[in-house]
Amino acid sequence: MILAAGRGERMRPLTDDRPKPLLEVGGRSLLEWHLVALARAGIVDVVINLAWQGERIREALGDGADHSVRIRYSDEGESALETGGGIFRALPLLGAAPFLVVNGDIWTDHDFAQLPPLDSGALASLVLVPNPPHHPQGDFGLVARAEGGFDVLTTPGDAPRHTYSGIGVYRPEFFEGSTDGRFPLLPLLRRAGAAGRLRGRLYQGLWCDVGTPERLRELDERLGGGAVG
Repeated sequence: MILAAGRGERMRPLTDDRPKPLLEVGGRSLLEWHLVALARAGIVDVVINLAWQGERIREALGDGADHSVRIRYSDEGESALETGGGIFRALPLLGAAPFLVVNGDIWTDHDFAQLPPLDSGALASLVLVPNPPHHPQGDFGLVARAEGGFDVLTTPGDAPRHTYSGIGVYRPEFFEGSTDGRFPLLPLLRRAGAAGRLRGRLYQGLWCDVGTPERLRELDERLGGGAVG
């Protein structure tokens, strides 16, 4: 699932007439970069949620055939349901197996064929990245498990904190007890972390949270008109 329903307030005026994931860097929209990477990894069934200017995304991507994927859309109406509510609304389209979620407003060279492991006791597994300059405090800690892999700590502790990349693998059971409507993801992450059922790993490749026009411009210059990917 690619999350693409947000308003993108910090990107205005660029997002006054288009959703933020349709902004272009390196000659492609952010959504197209994701679709190319997903198809390369062999992931062809994609769900995209829609709210602000959602029809623009439908018009741009259609059924996904041009990018060798199959797209279905989860329409949230005029007002986005936040991350938790958006994923929950889309669960009927995502099926009973664990699924990948990717924020539509990031760019990364992460190989989606190498997803974070999800052991039998885990409800979700997150990709964390080194803290960028605009988010030096980070989000979550990582602690090695005796069985292998890492637990994600969602409360302050002694472990160094890293930034959630917007990439994670979730079981549908992660959302147990939720109801349709607008709600954030963080309380559910904290619940899973407190129960010892949240895993993760640190990715140190290329990653950018395209949250401001300045970061969009810097990324576009870095990609040099499509030289990466």
